[in-house]
Amino acid sequence: MQAVLNSQIATRLQSSPLVQFDLDIMGDAPVAISAHERTGLALGRDYALHGVTPPIAHLYPQSPLQRGWLAARGRAVRTPASPQVERWLSLRTHAWARGRSFEDIQLTPHHLAQLDTPHCPITRELLDDESYSIDRVRDDAGYAAGNLAVMSRRANQAKGQRGHAALADMAASCAAGPITRIGGLAEAEWERLTVLASFVTPLSHEEAAQIPLRVLPPNRLRLFNPVQALQALVTRQLATPGWSARLSRLEALLPTDALRTDFNRFLLALAPRVLAAAELQEPHQIRWALEDAWALPLVQKRWARFALQLTAEQAENLVERAAAKKLSPVHIQRHDDATDGWALASGGYAA
Repeated sequence: MQAVLNSQIATRLQSSPLVQFDLDIMGDAPVAISAHERTGLALGRDYALHGVTPPIAHLYPQSPLQRGWLAARGRAVRTPASPQVERWLSLRTHAWARGRSFEDIQLTPHHLAQLDTPHCPITRELLDDESYSIDRVRDDAGYAAGNLAVMSRRANQAKGQRGHAALADMAASCAAGPITRIGGLAEAEWERLTVLASFVTPLSHEEAAQIPLRVLPPNRLRLFNPVQALQALVTRQLATPGWSARLSRLEALLPTDALRTDFNRFLLALAPRVLAAAELQEPHQIRWALEDAWALPLVQKRWARFALQLTAEQAENLVERAAAKKLSPVHIQRHDDATDGWALASGGYAA
């Protein structure tokens, strides 16, 4: 199962009104053009239709993007560009220039707006226009819904093309010392990157159950490992009032007394850290307190003891039943084909 855990109230995914069209600007003579050129023409047209000037790097005569923009520039602007539309155009341009796949059915300005966060989930720095970036969490996939997260440019550059295993090695290197910062990041930041990458990496149930939740899943990220979806669901409970009653109802869904006992032992290890942070008011401070609680060995030890008694199918079933009973403080959406549009067969590059 792959679940999407949203940190905001769920909204129905709307179809983007920003339709892209192929351009016929070559006259009557049929001319074969490449997929790359066709995408550039459509991208240029969208810049024109929203009254946005393309980046100067693409305003040269041979550029398909410039040709598409010039061909449509005289038409009335359909919709003035919002910041989300400008970001959508910029991200599409970035992907097109690098030959990366961009899934443009679900990956709309509306979707990108749902990814926004004021702080980097890795470095925890406050984001501004200079430091803000959108990263493909899984580098062998394209720009697609479920594979993107907002983070600082510093964290994005440090991550580079590393996957889950390589990021875990970086965290281990920092932990081993004597160097405590590698690539500009400290051990805790490498650990958060490692966990972030694990969410979109298919792992065995046993491996996924033993990963501490050092970073909560960003909004709209798809979780490939059911036990991590359960882990995030339980942890997020403690961020909102009424968590004790909801967790009691979740406990009642467990099939055996042994599981219920170990679940309670895990909560007894995690909850004190949350109660200590009860005076925190800002959502990001509460989020960080929950993430930092997972740095305690006792919390992870008791979680692993509980989670390893489950199967992946049981963890998936618990998440779905909790969602059906409205026990989740965030929206959960099941994706039967979570990698649709990710271009995994081509390593994330456009065909």
